[in-house]
Amino acid sequence: MNTLPLSLYHLIRPSSLKDRRPPVIFLFHGYGSNEEDLFSFASELPSEYFIISARGPYQVPPFGNAWYAINFDASFGKWSDVDQAISSRNKIVHFVDEACKAYQLDNDNVTLLGFSQGTVLSYTVALSYPDKVKNVVALSGYIDENILEKDYAQKDHSNLKIYASHGQVDQIIPTEWAQKAPVLLKKLGIDFKYEEFPVGHGVSAENFYSFKKWLEENI
Repeated sequence: MNTLPLSLYHLIRPSSLKDRRPPVIFLFHGYGSNEEDLFSFASELPSEYFIISARGPYQVPPFGNAWYAINFDASFGKWSDVDQAISSRNKIVHFVDEACKAYQLDNDNVTLLGFSQGTVLSYTVALSYPDKVKNVVALSGYIDENILEKDYAQKDHSNLKIYASHGQVDQIIPTEWAQKAPVLLKKLGIDFKYEEFPVGHGVSAENFYSFKKWLEENI
């Protein structure tokens, strides 16, 4: 199957299912990476899923991409471009609807899988539009309430499930940031699993097999 010319550049791995619209996993990479990063383990994910790995809309020289700019200022420290992040949130929502229609996927069985900045966006889309997302795999990221829809807390999150994990010695995103997610998810009544692993800003083999098992159980 050829990749279709949609609003975000992407790579695909078709589903093994032939008798019905397949469930889909959208992969969202981290800052300065690209669509090939997470797609490298697409072949290891359950074959029933149609896999789509998207490229962030903003270029990061020399060869990477991002979902929004991260800037460092000596006076203010590290800060995120909220306007770009909200724009990417809206781009992803449109892309999910567009891709499900174009590839004839089950839009009632959508999983978002992100790493780092891709996790921030995955959380944002799922919590802001829980009617569009069934599962989230949130790797090495956190919830940024600045880019959630203002009324997200009033929405029905009862059908949403989330797997989240973080490295205990993550030098890029502090573990304390990730640990705030279970508190908020519990408050929203979301079924979630949160794990930590003795690694830095990355995904260990143990972490991979854990979220793969979770995906198999929640397909």
